[in-house]
Amino acid sequence: MIDQSSIETLKQRIDIIDVVGSYLELKRSGANFKAICPFHNDTTPSLHVSPSKQIYHCFSCGAGGDAIKFVMEYEKLTYPEAIEKVALISNFTLVYTSNDTEKKPDKKLLEQLNLFFTQNLDKNPEAVSYLNKRGIGQSSIEKFEIGYASASYTTLNFLKQRFFTSKEGIETGVIGISESGNEYARFIERITFPICSQSGKIVGFGGRTITNHPSKYVNSPQSKIFNKSRLLYGYHLARESIIKNKKIIICEGYLDVVMLHQAGFNEAVATLGTALTNEHLPLISRGEPKVILSYDGDNAGVEAAFKAAKLLSSHKIEGGVVLFNGDMDPADMVQKGILDRLAALYNAPKEFIEFCLEHIAGKYNIKDAHEKQKALEEATAYLRTLPNTLAYSYVGMLSSILNVKSNFITLGTRKPLKQGITDSGFEDTLELSIIKTLLLKPDLIDMTLDIIDVSMFKVHMEELSLLLEGQKEHPSLRKLLVLDNVKIYEEEELINALKPFLIAFYKDEIEKIKKITSLSFEKKSFLFRKIWNIIERLKKGELVHYESFSAF
Repeated sequence: MIDQSSIETLKQRIDIIDVVGSYLELKRSGANFKAICPFHNDTTPSLHVSPSKQIYHCFSCGAGGDAIKFVMEYEKLTYPEAIEKVALISNFTLVYTSNDTEKKPDKKLLEQLNLFFTQNLDKNPEAVSYLNKRGIGQSSIEKFEIGYASASYTTLNFLKQRFFTSKEGIETGVIGISESGNEYARFIERITFPICSQSGKIVGFGGRTITNHPSKYVNSPQSKIFNKSRLLYGYHLARESIIKNKKIIICEGYLDVVMLHQAGFNEAVATLGTALTNEHLPLISRGEPKVILSYDGDNAGVEAAFKAAKLLSSHKIEGGVVLFNGDMDPADMVQKGILDRLAALYNAPKEFIEFCLEHIAGKYNIKDAHEKQKALEEATAYLRTLPNTLAYSYVGMLSSILNVKSNFITLGTRKPLKQGITDSGFEDTLELSIIKTLLLKPDLIDMTLDIIDVSMFKVHMEELSLLLEGQKEHPSLRKLLVLDNVKIYEEEELINALKPFLIAFYKDEIEKIKKITSLSFEKKSFLFRKIWNIIERLKKGELVHYESFSAF
């Protein structure tokens, strides 16, 4: 039985934002926070959470109460069970009373076992040698409390010596039962990484083999206290930097996180051997940071990055993707001291939506008409998962990537976009990125104006004209400077972005010439050959001076 004074102390220390935010994706709305209500079929954020009053209330279905009531209703728990869950989230140690009313404290099995593992590390030269070879320093070993689990019997003996029961070991995920009914320790001959809740309380372990076991990594099993789909390794250590710097770096492995922190990238966390899911979103979105996916560049890593980028962008979470090709992952780059290059990669990730569109296009042979149609269908289906205005702002980019006219791309029930016509609030991200780049890097203007003309811009002709007129303080350009989702290109990136933009423009020129009835067949043939020559040169990587065909 939980001691009543312990419950009262817990209630005084609860932060309802921490509790509800561990289940739902909260967005600040003035002094309060809002979320999609989980207690009815909500489509707009109807649930309001008040940090000052420490209550929640849904203005649609009427659900409401304090943090404990929320956990009871969300997880369908009894009051004592909800108290224990809230205590876990809040890293609070409850005090229990036995039948004779004697108080008994929480025995902290996982904390004691973690201490046992960390003390074992120094006694195992092979484990220490492995960490040293990976470049992990002693300060990082201590910061992340890295340890070593040896033979099964040593862990079982330790738990018995500390008077922990088999039931407690099984419930906390450190003991398993074999098919023959024998007990065994789940972590055997592995380097151990304690996994903590966002508040810093140990809820499980990850273990890496050093004996070439087929399972390189193992994690604690799902339990009342351990749900890998709601946890991020290292978050409790990264939280302060994430909130302060408005950035979170999500990696694929424990060692990447350890090494990145060692190099000063203190916003790094990792998923626990699972894909990014909806259940991760409340934790990821806390403080509304920019999310950087730091994944391997192999097929599995690229596919995982694509799925994660789709998920995050569909929830209006901003960020980008950094893929590591070749033999070096982030941990390797830190070990080799290539920190400037690593920082440059994290400072210029491939924006989520751009990455997804390029990945979709890359799955198909877009030189084949049927394949291009499939790519177009998949890409537009993805864009429809985004907020309406955001989706339409990427029509121009998709048009350039697939080399199709923008009026072929339709989203939802809105009318196709027509050349030279803009809907209210519509933005073309590719055009804006070009303008923002020229605004901040004026030394690229002359090179750019050699190959493009203001008339090429279908949506943001006015902004480009303002830039060229030197009206940098105009509200339209000031607004552009604070739009975080508009990318600033390096010179090579700008050139690579302009090539498909130009190809799409000249293809549109061909279509316009076809419709001019006053031109002779010979004249049209001459113009077609000339324009196709420009397109072929662009495809080969050559930058071609702008040439207008509007006079014909």
